Amino acid sequence: MTEEYIISGCLQNDPSAQRELYNRYSPKMLSVCYRYAQNREDAEDMLQEAFIKVFTQIHTFQSKGAFEGWIRRIIVHTCINFLKKYKKFNESVDLGQAGYLHIKEETIPSIMQAKQVTECIRILPIGYRTVLNLFAIEGFSHREISQMLDIEESTSRSQYTRAKAMLENILVKKNILEKPKARFKWLAGVKK
Repeated sequence: MTEEYIISGCLQNDPSAQRELYNRYSPKMLSVCYRYAQNREDAEDMLQEAFIKVFTQIHTFQSKGAFEGWIRRIIVHTCINFLKKYKKFNESVDLGQAGYLHIKEETIPSIMQAKQVTECIRILPIGYRTVLNLFAIEGFSHREISQMLDIEESTSRSQYTRAKAMLENILVKKNILEKPKARFKWLAGVKK
């Protein structure tokens, strides 16, 4: 089935089109949910909630961008709402310490595996992990993140800075990263 056929079928509430849409996009979107979730069960709940929204809001898709991107945006917003709803997001940050963190900008070894990095990101406290995912992987601005999470823009920036430092330490301890300080532009490559 083509994407257009699937969308058309979903607009008519055709169960076979809905099943095809789910089967085509759910594995990739589950990995997005997994980056935000505390555990697999939460990720699966996020995915289910998000696909209900996809099916009920499919009429709002305007074919101006990629359909997968439209779905991904719904998934991310659902994950954030899930964390807020169940109070799994904690914005506690010591803003005073954020100024003391220094990240030296260098390059990351090309042998870095996205799966290893993703697993290390999951070790971060949920507030750090959420901001890191939204900024470095999903590409949201700190202003957008602050609105999504109902936090100050400065809180988003400081959590991102602290998340990078903590992630760097985890990567070094796990011998994934050799240098003590590294550039984090490689995070954009973790979108898998």
